[in-house]
Amino acid sequence: GNYKVQRWDIHKHDFLESAPGLGMFVTVTSPSGEVLLSKLYGPQGTFSFTSYLSGEHIICFQSNSTRFAVIAGSKLRIHLDIRVGEHFLDESTIQAKDKVNEVNVRLEHLIEQIHHVTREQDYEREREEKFRKTSEETNSNILWWAIVQTLILISVGIWQIKSLRDFFISKKLV
Repeated sequence: GNYKVQRWDIHKHDFLESAPGLGMFVTVTSPSGEVLLSKLYGPQGTFSFTSYLSGEHIICFQSNSTRFAVIAGSKLRIHLDIRVGEHFLDESTIQAKDKVNEVNVRLEHLIEQIHHVTREQDYEREREEKFRKTSEETNSNILWWAIVQTLILISVGIWQIKSLRDFFISKKLV
């Protein structure tokens, strides 16, 4: 609905074109007593609501002014234009908005999935880097251990050859 509030001017004896500083509190109640709309508007405005129940709806306009002149008998004029029914709803517009909302939800879901995949890739990259460092350290340790074992075997072999040669010389077999 559309509305416009005009206040009575005592000096001009006519209604003012607009009522500055005056606001309207609009409340809409469904037939079941459920409050569908409860909002403060200015001196003119548009309000809308959607009800899923048929029947008599109550629309209440209440001034927000606490000025003594308004309460003490000053007149207000309210112009009200209410449009009711489903024929004012453009189905193609509603379907387009639903499609946009559906695409928007899907897009947000895809963006969230992209963020999840990115976090997973970062985690896997960190794990791979840690595993590579561990593997390189292990390979390095194995290489040094093999070098140490080879040196020990060579030195033991040289020691055994020297010991056997000394033994054979002392027994005068050579």
